[in-house]
Amino acid sequence: MEHVPALDEPLKKTLGPATAKVMAEQLGLHTVGDLLHHYPRRYAERGELTPLTELADQLDEHVTVVAQVADARVHTFNGGRGRRLEVTITDGAGRLQLVFFGSGVHKPHKELLPGTRAMFAGKVGMFNRRLQLSHPAYELLGGEGTDRDAVDAFAGRLIPIYPACGKLETWKISKAVDAVLPGAQDAVDPLPPALREGRGMLTLPEALLKIHRPRTKADVAQARDRLKWDEAFVLQVALARRRFADTQLPAVARRPSPGGLLDAFDAKLPFTLTDGQRAVSREIFDDLATEHPMHRLLQGEVGSGKTLVALRAMLAVVDCGGQAAMLAPTEVLAQQHHRSITEMMGELAEGGMLGGSDVGTKVVLLTGSMGTAARRQALLDLVTGEAGIVIGTHALIEDTVQFHDLGLVVVDEQHRFGVEQRDALRAKGHSQRERRTPHLLVMTATPIPRTVAMTVFGDLETSVLDQLPAGRSPIATHVVPAKDKPHFLARTWERVREEVDKGHQAYVVCPRIGDGEDEPRNGKGGKGGKGGTDGEKQPSPQDEADKRPPLAVLDVAAQLAAGPLAGLDVRVLHGRMDPADKDDVMRRFAAGEVKVLVATTVIEVGVNVPNSTVMVIMDADRFGVSQLHQLRGRVGRGSAPGLCLLVSEMPEASAARARLAAVAATLDGFELSRIDLEQRREGDVLGQAQSGVRSSLRMLAVIEDEEIIAQAREEATRVVRADPDLAELPGLRTALDALLDTEREQYLEKG
Repeated sequence: MEHVPALDEPLKKTLGPATAKVMAEQLGLHTVGDLLHHYPRRYAERGELTPLTELADQLDEHVTVVAQVADARVHTFNGGRGRRLEVTITDGAGRLQLVFFGSGVHKPHKELLPGTRAMFAGKVGMFNRRLQLSHPAYELLGGEGTDRDAVDAFAGRLIPIYPACGKLETWKISKAVDAVLPGAQDAVDPLPPALREGRGMLTLPEALLKIHRPRTKADVAQARDRLKWDEAFVLQVALARRRFADTQLPAVARRPSPGGLLDAFDAKLPFTLTDGQRAVSREIFDDLATEHPMHRLLQGEVGSGKTLVALRAMLAVVDCGGQAAMLAPTEVLAQQHHRSITEMMGELAEGGMLGGSDVGTKVVLLTGSMGTAARRQALLDLVTGEAGIVIGTHALIEDTVQFHDLGLVVVDEQHRFGVEQRDALRAKGHSQRERRTPHLLVMTATPIPRTVAMTVFGDLETSVLDQLPAGRSPIATHVVPAKDKPHFLARTWERVREEVDKGHQAYVVCPRIGDGEDEPRNGKGGKGGKGGTDGEKQPSPQDEADKRPPLAVLDVAAQLAAGPLAGLDVRVLHGRMDPADKDDVMRRFAAGEVKVLVATTVIEVGVNVPNSTVMVIMDADRFGVSQLHQLRGRVGRGSAPGLCLLVSEMPEASAARARLAAVAATLDGFELSRIDLEQRREGDVLGQAQSGVRSSLRMLAVIEDEEIIAQAREEATRVVRADPDLAELPGLRTALDALLDTEREQYLEKG
């Protein structure tokens, strides 16, 4: 009788310890259920050859191709002592070279004859400017010498191509799936029967069988639709449960007092709020006035005035006796927020001080690098209620930080914090006698599509600022092809000088610091060095092929100061500088004393120097689309027009240059965020903004599947409202447990 493995059975029991070890280490698969949810990436058909022309974008990645041998030749070297087999394969549109050396030549020389079709798996490399696979593994699909079992297995069927790794080719994974596939019959269905039947979807066991062993393309389509629904629905249920739990929590209604701090602040504003700022503020004030905690995401275009809207919300809370805390991801950003907020408030930020306003409050800064005396005073101001507003980094979350009456938590750049961190800060609003949850306003400076908002921030209501304040200047963006046209780069530095001569200032952004600590360990500008990049994008495989490390702040600053920008005050700013030095440089730049600031992406968000008109981004192809848009938002913040120059050495026909052209072509951050999402791997974009999201989205594509996500959100809300504990839906509860680890589940339950 055939053994039917249980879904929670360890793979080593079914596949043996050696294979199970590789699957765990290389693919993160530990149980039969994990392997059943390791879906094929695509399918090849007998007689259909896979495009080889797409491999240029997959340098240094493990790939699987289905192709036909066009030519095979053995070459000798070292006086005939060494042998090298070169095999050329083709799919009709492209060609690829395979190479085998030494004792590895004999078997493929006998088997890979012209006309033979096979699956080949290996790492894409480059030799003499040609793509190649070195010592690829292969499985014959037809021709002389073919394993008849392999041919029979694939005859007349779609061939599943699995996400593989160097030690485990797709056909080995396929054989492992065969061993565990009987266990699919016991898969517990997370979809409520009424939902599944009402939408005419397959059962989960049927979907798993058809995704792994489809007989037709229709089988694949049916299975994909069903499995996408599973991912969307289970995730949306998790978020709906969190939203529901939050509606059950008590909060203090915070209604601004007429004639108080907010009115005084509005009266001194030197400009009129935009219609968008007024509308979003109304939504926030309506939420603050309820006795359940606000949970709102505030997102908008770069420079749309999100900080001002958040500050008005904080002032409204202070007006009625509460306190507000703003959590920023970096010290530079926390200091910048503190500086800009105190400047905007003026004497209103000097409550209790000589010359301060009667309706004012204290605005304090709290970061990890503060001196003992300043930190002690800040903590005292918070616990006594002297400080109505505190702006800080992760230091705000520490146990020693206590509030008098925390009423509002504002989280800036939410994607850099986990849900747990924002909740740890909100927990400080719970008094000893009663549990009162502070209101929550989350801000993201990177515009994100609606589907991402529903998937990543699905536990929050969303407000969008899509209108720029009057007086903001347009930003012109151009690509500078430094390698093809070096005179364009020379002209770049001339433009910087021209702007400085007009009394303006400039940023120069580099991907790396270059202080020795962040040197790549492999010496090629590759993936070795993780430190010292302030969270910037790691070099791509194309960079490794190029052998040139990313340009560094310290090197570029020295070259500019000694060369094209000689005589100008050129300073550096990066994340590993002493906090006091960083603050000093930013103050001097804001005051106009420093003319050119050479920095890492530490200046990506929140930095507001209206006199800066030009930004040069070196090695711009090493940054993501949204990051480039975010960076250029630092210029054009005053009355003079902004200029952003994207310097790249990549060839014009490359995907990297196409990405830069997209940034240069539009100032619409929402459009760019869609492009960014389409071009990058899903997990890279979603990141860890919600625990579990990265691992849960195997099939769902948040841009393509917008309709599924929206429908799943509606269905999830309906299900949770009717049965918050999912008592009647054990299958759904099991799926939730698999999605969420224990710690994450506790946060979902406690809000």
